[in-house]
Amino acid sequence: MDLLNTLVDKGLRRELPTREEALAVLAASDDDLLDVVAAAGKVRRHWFGRRVKLNYLVNLKSGLCPEDCSYCSQRLGSKADILKYTWLKPDEASQAAAAGLAGGAKRVCLVASGRGPTDRDVDRVSDTIKAIKEQNEDVEVCACLGLLSDGQAERLREAGADAYNHNLNTSEGTYGEITTTHTYADRVDTVHKAHAAGLSACSGLIAGMGETDEDLVDVVFSLRELDPDSVPVNFLIPFEGTPLAKEWNLTPQRCLRILAMVRFVCPDVEVRIAGGREVHLRTMQPLALHLANSIFLGDYLTSEGQAGKADLEMIADAGFEVEGSEQVTLPEHRAAAAGGGCGSHEGAGCGSHEGAEGAGCGSHEGGGVCGTAATAAPAAPTAAEPRTDLVAVRRRGAGTDLAPNA
Repeated sequence: MDLLNTLVDKGLRRELPTREEALAVLAASDDDLLDVVAAAGKVRRHWFGRRVKLNYLVNLKSGLCPEDCSYCSQRLGSKADILKYTWLKPDEASQAAAAGLAGGAKRVCLVASGRGPTDRDVDRVSDTIKAIKEQNEDVEVCACLGLLSDGQAERLREAGADAYNHNLNTSEGTYGEITTTHTYADRVDTVHKAHAAGLSACSGLIAGMGETDEDLVDVVFSLRELDPDSVPVNFLIPFEGTPLAKEWNLTPQRCLRILAMVRFVCPDVEVRIAGGREVHLRTMQPLALHLANSIFLGDYLTSEGQAGKADLEMIADAGFEVEGSEQVTLPEHRAAAAGGGCGSHEGAGCGSHEGAEGAGCGSHEGGGVCGTAATAAPAAPTAAEPRTDLVAVRRRGAGTDLAPNA
């Protein structure tokens, strides 16, 4: 296809595709899907080789958020049966992070529900960052605490944070349809604050909320303009008890086309498959590694993810390798611009209490893959059936007495 050859050439030159080209990727037929994946895979391998970066989420404070983000299980008015707890102590958070690091994670993402941190909250998180880095000198730490006030990003940077995540989630034109308690401009402002403080900025999106192809292209083009080093792509998990509980709009093929489009528009940034990959990509997850160079290991904020061991086996079986702490994630030109550190100002994409989570935190796939017992084998689902059986609320790890999945 001439289109794909053009997109590969542009990706290798870091040239922005046209909107029409990006829309054409999303509109590609299933018959052409493997060609699309192969083309985007050339761009991914050019900038990132066959490395896969592992990231690990620690939910510092779960539930009871005053914001009304429709996709989030922690939102105001949510009836989702999730874990609810207040701030973990620094030693508790450090212990939780250690599980992910032992599993091969290179970055720890510290997430807290809420509109944004108070100055006291910043002190708490700063103490947690120091506790984690005392135990693991080489670890990258990303904070995801909501909207930032003046000076807070600088304080997190001084405490040792490498990155800050705050997702745009959807297009500016439709943002008011999913959230009314803050604005799209508020989110953009927080990404700018992270950049200005010298933190690696991470900002991504949520797919599957009923948006159009044009909305998806709008938000990804906006992300390209913001120039974060990391773009997490979340796939909505329709949690029961949230306004979007009935929004099952994604297929594995649709998810792959979205990831390919993001790679073509943002060729040299860390593209992370974030929340919802287990639910929506399912057995097609290995193909997605040809498009994205980063994933979360283990569980998410309020839901369960694929077993950590299964993630590592998937990466190896697909012919990829886990990125080591000694390796710089981003291409040299981006890492140099950021002054080194975690390979960039890259914000590994810890989703925010919404992006990687309420919006599309993953979940285990059933069948006992996360240690739950499988009962009688279910009937094979049809392609159009929502896979509600794959959504499982997290009951282990941070905020519980049970060992985490990592």
